[in-house]
Amino acid sequence: MPFVFKNAELDGLILVIPQVFRDKRGFFMERFKHSDFAEASIAEHFVQDNHSKSAKDVLRGMHYQKEPSAQSKLVYCTKGKIFDVVVDIRKGSPSFGKWKGIDLSDKNDYMLYVPKGFAHGFLVLSDEATVIYKCTGEYSKENERGIIWNDPVVNINWPVESPILSDKDKQFPLLKNADINFEYRAETI
Repeated sequence: MPFVFKNAELDGLILVIPQVFRDKRGFFMERFKHSDFAEASIAEHFVQDNHSKSAKDVLRGMHYQKEPSAQSKLVYCTKGKIFDVVVDIRKGSPSFGKWKGIDLSDKNDYMLYVPKGFAHGFLVLSDEATVIYKCTGEYSKENERGIIWNDPVVNINWPVESPILSDKDKQFPLLKNADINFEYRAETI
């Protein structure tokens, strides 16, 4: 299998490490293969790819779409380096309000599978970064939501003091005031 799948601390969050074949010509890798992902319990059907390019210290987040337009995501950085962050926003989850941050870069080629029920964002650590993420749902303006990047209760340890934010991202509410309709469902075996 060309991928290693590792649980990333928060229930449902999975770090995906692809096998990369490098030589003097460059590299080759499989970025996504449905059968391998399904075997690792990620049997999602991705329907939209998003692609962004951002400068150093740009922080995009913390975004999610509420039901019925919730999205799972497969996030990776094809140029540069980002600090990719998720926050568990599933009511009733043992890790509700907890966050996890992972460096994704064109050097490590890591990918992060972010299931529905998590807010997602990233901070650019390199001079610029290109980020691509696959989504299981199409963008829905009416269901787009977010939480503020610097919520003191969530307390994300961002490696920047004054990030560059969009006007929209500056206006998101605290987690305690956010419009959330996700419920935690523990896996049963």
